[in-house]
Amino acid sequence: MPRPASRPITMLREAPLVDQAPPETRHSRRRLRACHQCDWLMALPPLRSGEQATCPRCGHAEVRRHRYPAQRSMALALASLITLALAVTYPFLGFSVRGVGNRIELTQSATQLIGYHEPLVAIAVLLTILVLPTLYLIGVVWLQAGLLRGAPLLASRGIARSLAHLQPWMMADVFLIGTLVSLIKIAGLAQIELGPGFWAFGVFVVLLVATTQSVDRDWLWFALAGEPSAPEGSRTGETAAGQGLTGCATCGLVNRLDARGKGRCQRCGEPLHARQPHSLQRTWALLAAAAVLYIPANVYPIMTTTSLGRPNPSTIIGGVVQLLEMGSWPVAMVILVASVIVPLGKLIALSWLCLVAPRAHRMNALARTRLYRLTEFIGRWSMVDIFVVAILVALIRAGNLMSITPGPAALAFGGVVVITMLAAMSFDPRLIWDDPVVPHRKRLT
Repeated sequence: MPRPASRPITMLREAPLVDQAPPETRHSRRRLRACHQCDWLMALPPLRSGEQATCPRCGHAEVRRHRYPAQRSMALALASLITLALAVTYPFLGFSVRGVGNRIELTQSATQLIGYHEPLVAIAVLLTILVLPTLYLIGVVWLQAGLLRGAPLLASRGIARSLAHLQPWMMADVFLIGTLVSLIKIAGLAQIELGPGFWAFGVFVVLLVATTQSVDRDWLWFALAGEPSAPEGSRTGETAAGQGLTGCATCGLVNRLDARGKGRCQRCGEPLHARQPHSLQRTWALLAAAAVLYIPANVYPIMTTTSLGRPNPSTIIGGVVQLLEMGSWPVAMVILVASVIVPLGKLIALSWLCLVAPRAHRMNALARTRLYRLTEFIGRWSMVDIFVVAILVALIRAGNLMSITPGPAALAFGGVVVITMLAAMSFDPRLIWDDPVVPHRKRLT
C-alpha cells in the first residue's frame, strides 16, 4: 500500500501532537501488532484517513484510522453528553387510558424496579444506559482535551485502559430498541405520548455509537505514550506465542513474556498472558451457570399485567405468542430471536467452541473464529427483553385499571445475558488457531 500524502507530515509544528501526523509516518522502523484473535504477528502498513489494517490470517480489524481523531471524538462526546442531559431532564414517555395516565422520565425506568424488589435489575438498567455511557464519554473528553493541549492530563493512561473495558457494557442502543418494542406492545391498549426526552435519547444513541466508532485506539495510545521498540528478534508472518511474545489487548503493543508466559504491558500496564488463564475452565463454569438460570428465565413469568383487577402473568414465550395474536409479527420475531434463540444459540455455540478448541484443525479455524465473533457481538442484544420490562413497569401504573409488575424471570434472564457475555469474554479465540499436537507451554520455550 503506498504511503500517505506528504501533507500530514508538513503540518505546523505548533499543532497538537495527536494531529501532527499518523504514527506510521513518524517512525522509520516497523510497528508490530499481534492479532488478539489468531495471534498472528504482523507489521502495520501506512494508513490514510478512513483506511483500516486487518489481520491477513483471520481478517480481524486491528487498526482503523480517522481524520482529526481528537477533534472528532471530543466533538461527538460533548454532543452526546448534552443530548443525554436533555434526555434525563425532560419527560421520556407518557400514556393514558380511559382518562387515567402517567408520565415517566428516563431514570424512572430503573428506579421504579426498586419499588418492586428488583434492585439488581434496576442497577443493571441504570449502569448500562446511563452511568457507564456517561463515564465513557467523560473519559473520552478528558483524554482528547489533554492531547489537544499538547500534554496528557492526569491519569490519562488509566482512563484510556478503562474505555476498552467499559464499551461492551454500554447498551443505550439496545434500550432504545426495547423502548420501541414496548410502545408497539401497548399501542393498541393505550394512547402513547413521546416526550422530548425520548427524541433526545434517540439522538444520544446515534451520537454515542458514532463516538465509540471515532476513537482511534492506535493513534490515541501513540499520542499518550509513544511507541516503544518491538522486542528484538520479532519475526512477522508467525504466531506471537511461538516467539514468547503477545499483543496487549488494550493498547496493541507487542511485549515479550517471561518464562511462565506472563508479563505486563510496558506502555499501558495491562497484565499480559500468552493465553487467558484457565480460559476453557472459566468459560465452561460460566456456561453451566447460565444454563441453570436459563430454565427459570423461561419457566417463570417475566412480567404480570393487571387489567381491570385481573392479573395475567406472561413468560417470554407467552409474550411472543401474544404479539403474534395481535398481528405484530416483526416485533414478535425480534423478541423471539433476541430473548430465546440468541441466548440458547450462544450457549450452544460457546460450548461447541470449548469442545473443539483443544483439538481444533486449522482448516476450520477461520469459520470457528467467525462464529465466535458472532456470538460475542449478538450477546448484548438479549437485554432487549429486560429493557422492555423496565419501560412497561415504570410507564403502566394505573392501579387495578392497568398495571404491569416484574416477574421472577426478569432477574434470572438478566443473569443469563450477563453471564453469557462474561463467558464470551473468558473464551480465548487464539486457542482455536493453536496447534493441538504440540503443548502450548513447550511452544513458548
